[in-house]
Amino acid sequence: MTADAADVAMSLDAVRMLARTTLLRAGLSAPHADAVAETMVAGERDGCTSHGLYRLLVATNSIRAGTVRTDAVPTLSEPARALVRVDGGGGFAQLAFETGRGMLVEKARAYGIAALALNNVVHFAALWPEVEWLADQGLVALAFTPSHAWVAPAGGTKPVFGTNPIAFGWPRPDTPPFVFDFATSAVARGEIELHRRAGRPIPDDWGYDADGAPTTDALAALNGAMRTFGGHKGSALAAMVELIAGPLIGDLTSRESIAADGGAGGSPLGGELILAIDPAGFVGDAVDAHLVRAERLFAAIQGQGARLPSQRRYAARAESLAHGVRVPARLLSDIAALVEQA
Repeated sequence: MTADAADVAMSLDAVRMLARTTLLRAGLSAPHADAVAETMVAGERDGCTSHGLYRLLVATNSIRAGTVRTDAVPTLSEPARALVRVDGGGGFAQLAFETGRGMLVEKARAYGIAALALNNVVHFAALWPEVEWLADQGLVALAFTPSHAWVAPAGGTKPVFGTNPIAFGWPRPDTPPFVFDFATSAVARGEIELHRRAGRPIPDDWGYDADGAPTTDALAALNGAMRTFGGHKGSALAAMVELIAGPLIGDLTSRESIAADGGAGGSPLGGELILAIDPAGFVGDAVDAHLVRAERLFAAIQGQGARLPSQRRYAARAESLAHGVRVPARLLSDIAALVEQA
């Protein structure tokens, strides 16, 4: 396959097999390969290609850089009645979340609200799979994680924050959950990387070059600093994420994460905080009536032609489940090269 060949049609099962096989060949243990592959399948399935098979390049790079422990066994503990902690042992975050999510659900239902701290994990994926899974269990969910210091604060041009995403999930009757997941940076870092790979310029409000000047060069922004969204508002939210998913749970800030990387170029190492709330904890048996009130809010939004977050993702999911996905031939060629090198 060549870089300019047509995209390749693939079933989701084929995407899963490719992701799992590549991760195993790269040296990842089977439990981690299974968990990580599912997030990549979800990305391709939902049209979030920057978090789909492209992430095989990212994950494999972290394995080769020695950033991630390929055979880490997550350790589950209970710091307090409504708290859950999973020490990921330096492995990818997906298996750590799978290890702790069942206890998080149990505690949220028992106490009305519970929190899960993932510590010492390598994170390279979106947060919406976590909050969507919890919303499917009937819970309201929030998730936060720092990353590497790639993003300048509002008013500055030097990296302090990570892309620091915030995700939220709300359960809905008879329809997929209301979910949003956005970086507090102007754009996800993966989007800038996709522009670099395609040789396309980026908008000049996405980042700065190493000298602090606005740039449309994707590589210059990757080597310089990204911007927060919304000026000082995004900057404040980014700082919040640093605090509640860093020092609050005893883990690294984005500056500490990139310092620990030591120039290896691996994915961020640190923590993730996930909150789960049982709506029945506040309103008891009236929960169904109050969920109906929430549906009126969604109807008021959509009734005037506005789109709910994740609506486009769910539409892409329906299409992918029926017809599969199309993957750039160049990306498949790069992945094939990874397998051969392994």
